[in-house]
Amino acid sequence: MALIGPLLRSTKMEERNTYGLQTTEQHKNHIGLVHGGVLTSLMDQVLAIVAWNAADRQPTVTVQMDTRFLGAAKAGDFLEARASIRHATRSLIFIDAAISSVKGPVASASAIMKISLQAEQKK
Repeated sequence: MALIGPLLRSTKMEERNTYGLQTTEQHKNHIGLVHGGVLTSLMDQVLAIVAWNAADRQPTVTVQMDTRFLGAAKAGDFLEARASIRHATRSLIFIDAAISSVKGPVASASAIMKISLQAEQKK
């Protein structure tokens, strides 16, 4: 996880759930593409941040994440990750995310995030 950063965040209000990652040589796999583990870790991180904010900054955990690889990114590409909440209940947040580069879509994911019961019990 130390390699998934620094994570940049858009300061534009309409893009508040948009984050960026400048990839480097350390993000590539043996064929020179950004490793799928980097992409899924980036999406999981962005999903968690957006869910955390939606849950009034209570801890959230990933219950399920379905990932789809749509294209490829090369080491050195700037990746943009966006997340949006599809639905929320008192304990679950259903959320979607996508990663793109200037070349087009790279990956997408749908996730279910659970608001931590430990945070609820501390109140």
